[in-house]
Amino acid sequence: MSISKSRGKYGKRGRPRPAPPRETQAAGFRLPATVSRPALLEAGSDERFRRLVNDLLTIASRMTAVRQHLGSRMGISAPQYSLLMAIGQFQGERGVGVTAIASVLHVSSAFVATETGKLAQAGLLTKGANPKDGRAVLLSLTRAGRSLIERNSDQVRAVNDIFFGALTPSQFAAASAAMAALVRGSARAVAHVDRAEIGSWLEAAE
Repeated sequence: MSISKSRGKYGKRGRPRPAPPRETQAAGFRLPATVSRPALLEAGSDERFRRLVNDLLTIASRMTAVRQHLGSRMGISAPQYSLLMAIGQFQGERGVGVTAIASVLHVSSAFVATETGKLAQAGLLTKGANPKDGRAVLLSLTRAGRSLIERNSDQVRAVNDIFFGALTPSQFAAASAAMAALVRGSARAVAHVDRAEIGSWLEAAE
């Protein structure tokens, strides 16, 4: 084989090929700060914040898995399990409204109306007229719905005791307050993202 046809480390006419460019300072890259509020920084670093976000994502994933397990034991979906438990908690003697349950679970009223319709068809809850508002309904567990929860209450308690059992009373109080604050902040963050996406869509449409 002649040297002009060789494709080894040489190019045309036997000239050495230039070395491929190396990534510049790849090993020394530092992630830009993901927050700027002083309360979320520790000695100027956002490392603890990033660990918190990762932990929250892990907790959310595991809580979803637990709810799916508990729901499957009852023959319903995880969101339907949450609805059934919330209705049982807040129904009182007359029932609880769709809007109130939507507020508790941080979901839309349309979602609550759709899923509770399925639960009503399954005979687990009833939808009665609201005497104070003829356009609204009140949700209540049926005897079958109450029995379903009672039959699985031991498993619900066992799972929750394990999931949250590491918290001391003071940690539990602090975590409850922190989660409530994060719920409010997350709502504002989602609204901010929605506005940004709408703005991008409008720019693309122009």
